[in-house]
Amino acid sequence: MSAVTDPIADMLTRVRNGIRARQQRVEMPSSKLKTEIARILKEEGYVSNYKVGDEGKRKVLRVFLRYDTTGRSSITRIDRVSKPGRRVYVSAREVPRVLGGLGVNILTTPKGVMTGKAARKAGVGGEVLCNVE
Repeated sequence: MSAVTDPIADMLTRVRNGIRARQQRVEMPSSKLKTEIARILKEEGYVSNYKVGDEGKRKVLRVFLRYDTTGRSSITRIDRVSKPGRRVYVSAREVPRVLGGLGVNILTTPKGVMTGKAARKAGVGGEVLCNVE
């Protein structure tokens, strides 16, 4: 098995595939950044929960997907913005809005991982990791 060059893109792809396959949860190797992304997805209501557990020597992040009563996922789109080959940085004033404010973007800032809305309020810019609709 080869090493993943972009673990965040891998995480988003696992979530996307889990939604398409109507799975209740998806599992992936854990990291602090992935855990922070999962925390924001939970706070914003896109996933029902997340847990970090030990599986042998390595930590595993379990993200529990959320569906409504008709079986539709809370996440309609989840896209990687900043990639290893092309990093996307924005200032506090340039933080883009997703779906006219209905969606969420997740940024890494000097004050930690936060949503675009929180970054604008805190007056900090950073690297745009992904957009969630």
